[in-house]
Amino acid sequence: MQANNAASKTPRHVTTKIVVLAVILVTLFIKGDQLSALGPAFAIWVDSIGIWGPFAFAAGYAIATVAMVPGSLLSLVAGAIFGLGTGVATVFIGASVGATLAFLISRYGARSWVEQKLEGYEKFASIDRAIGDEGLKIVILLRLSPLFPFNLLNYALGLTSVRLREYVFAHLAMLPATFLYVYYGRLAGAVAEIASNSGTPRDGGYYALLGLGLVATLIVITIVTKISTQVLNGITDDR
Repeated sequence: MQANNAASKTPRHVTTKIVVLAVILVTLFIKGDQLSALGPAFAIWVDSIGIWGPFAFAAGYAIATVAMVPGSLLSLVAGAIFGLGTGVATVFIGASVGATLAFLISRYGARSWVEQKLEGYEKFASIDRAIGDEGLKIVILLRLSPLFPFNLLNYALGLTSVRLREYVFAHLAMLPATFLYVYYGRLAGAVAEIASNSGTPRDGGYYALLGLGLVATLIVITIVTKISTQVLNGITDDR
């Protein structure tokens, strides 16, 4: 009898935690404009705390993702502050955590609100049906394609039948865009170093290599984005 009572309390306890978390994170969303305005101050603070900077930045990025604050500027800042390798890792972890939290909020706590946000996206109904047949493939294509805004997509996918583990695995498809934005930020940081005569002196070949790398990355990502969008449109147009 006691075992049955304990079993019945456990789901209720978990549900309560999810609801409390949803309330907190939805409040962050409502305050999204204010969070966006804090971006420059946050970047300066992160740059000043040394080894803990990437951890704080990833946490801030996750909160911004849940609050639907555009992450492109933060990605640029990460490149300028941390460089390419650490910047990509920091942004990817923060975006992945934030995207997963948004997915869970949508699935378990804010379904009606998300449905209202999707009213203007007629194509989503076709995507929803396609996910029922090929969940992981469709989510990967959505991550590679700009068909839906990143922050809205995180919530929208919570309404579909895609499994959580497939959704999380598909985060890997965010890496190309993450790399590009962080690369932009690293290049901007290098230009700022030249302008201010700060940092380690570099020869012209270093900056030329950075520029060529950016061009090559942009070309590859443009091709990948175009192909993924075409494939996704072909799948959804048949449904």
